[in-house]
Amino acid sequence: MEKKAYSELTDEELLVEKNKLKNSKIFHAAFIGFLAGILIFGVVSWSLSPNKQFGFFIPMLIPIFIIYRLMKNPTSNKDLEDALKERNLN
Repeated sequence: MEKKAYSELTDEELLVEKNKLKNSKIFHAAFIGFLAGILIFGVVSWSLSPNKQFGFFIPMLIPIFIIYRLMKNPTSNKDLEDALKERNLN
């Protein structure tokens, strides 16, 4: 099934897409918070360890990379927001 352009969707379908976008934003924010918590825990536990080896420090780069990717490349919502503004469905 192909995705329709937002200009071809009905008002009800646009509102459903708006709710999906809102849920996606909430999920991404919660996931970024979870990853930040992992990162903070890793940094604190690494800094408190008596022998500061970099074997544990390297896996802490994974949450940093994932957070960067989530913030740099968010879902394409600009077109949806434009379609909603065009139809005054905000």
